[in-house]
Amino acid sequence: MLVPFLEKMKPDIACFQETKAEEHQSEVDLPDYEEYWNSSSARKGYSGTAIFTKQKPHAVLLGLPEDIVKRFKLAGDGYGDPNKEGRVIAAEFDDLYVVTVYTPNAKDDLSRLDLRHKHWDPAFLSYMKQLEKRKPVILCGDLNVAHTPDDLARPEENDGRKGFTKEEREGIDALVEAGFVDTFRILTRGKGHYTWWTNFSNARARNIGWRIDYFFVSGALAPSVRSAKIHADVHGSDHCPISLEVSI
Repeated sequence: MLVPFLEKMKPDIACFQETKAEEHQSEVDLPDYEEYWNSSSARKGYSGTAIFTKQKPHAVLLGLPEDIVKRFKLAGDGYGDPNKEGRVIAAEFDDLYVVTVYTPNAKDDLSRLDLRHKHWDPAFLSYMKQLEKRKPVILCGDLNVAHTPDDLARPEENDGRKGFTKEEREGIDALVEAGFVDTFRILTRGKGHYTWWTNFSNARARNIGWRIDYFFVSGALAPSVRSAKIHADVHGSDHCPISLEVSI
């Protein structure tokens, strides 16, 4: 489904999360794109991100900067070091940065919530602010959280559970308070718009889902947003693609 979707959409830049592969293992053949991968060095076949772009970037930055890792004591936990799991890529272009991120999952028992809330989320936000001092930022990815009750089908029964804890939602609040804008909510309000569905209980057909995949932009870019869509009709994963169109 991936190649036909990209051939139909013809994006200038395509971002991927949870690739679980290294570049040489990919069977995707997209000759029009430059490929940049950040694969997990800690555990093979785990996590990972990638950016495919038609325009060669000025620079590609993998992971979080070491000074930020040290400042926020992002040394890892019982699961490993999240900065060695291939979770972030930033590509620099003429007028902006494009960042893709695969945020650590809090786990069903919330055993990784502390790492995410106290270390990962503030470290990632600090990195976005650091980049934004140079150029506006488009950031996208699987943030593994539904921000508001409108972003999941059953907020009451999931309150306090993985993906809808107060702590995880505060991470998105902090992004918004820093001036980053949830592009989908510029144009679309209300419930029923989801990007992930469990594989159980026929959830996707019933649209019992979660919106946990996002495009955020620096406030300066918000007026340039032309469309922000969820492509729920595209199958092939428990997530569906999302897209953003901006006029630069």
